[in-house]
Amino acid sequence: MDPFTDEVLRDGEHGELVFTSLTKEALPIIRYRTHDLTRLLPGTARPGMRRMGRITGRSDDMIILRGVNLFPTQVEELALRIPALSPHFQLELTRPEGQRMDQLNVKVEPRDGVSAEAARDAAATLREQIKIHIGSSCTVTVVEQGSLVRSSGKLKRVYDLRPRSGGE
Repeated sequence: MDPFTDEVLRDGEHGELVFTSLTKEALPIIRYRTHDLTRLLPGTARPGMRRMGRITGRSDDMIILRGVNLFPTQVEELALRIPALSPHFQLELTRPEGQRMDQLNVKVEPRDGVSAEAARDAAATLREQIKIHIGSSCTVTVVEQGSLVRSSGKLKRVYDLRPRSGGE
């Protein structure tokens, strides 16, 4: 279903996976929202069983940037296609003082052995790919290897530095 309007979508359209189980006698599960984004594929796997595409993200990971729905996994997929870039990146969302438009800066680390020039070219390629495939402009900054802060080995992907509404 559409995660914003709760409308049921046609087969093949991307939306949130929702389950309903009427076979439970004590407590039926009706419209259980998983927050997983996927699509139902046409046809069946076997009688009575639906086929599902791979999960592409989560509706609760979504960032709205200048009216565009952005998922960190989209940036990850684009970055992984560029051989000079490591899989480590961060998204930094800001709204410069006095401006109404939010800004996105993508920080990326180059792979081992990549020259500074090749890293800059890779960053420019990623910026273009984000504009083409996601529909939002951004800046891409190359940072030193290992400089993106990791805690317990896991990298925090999104830093939302925009001012909170309501004067907070």
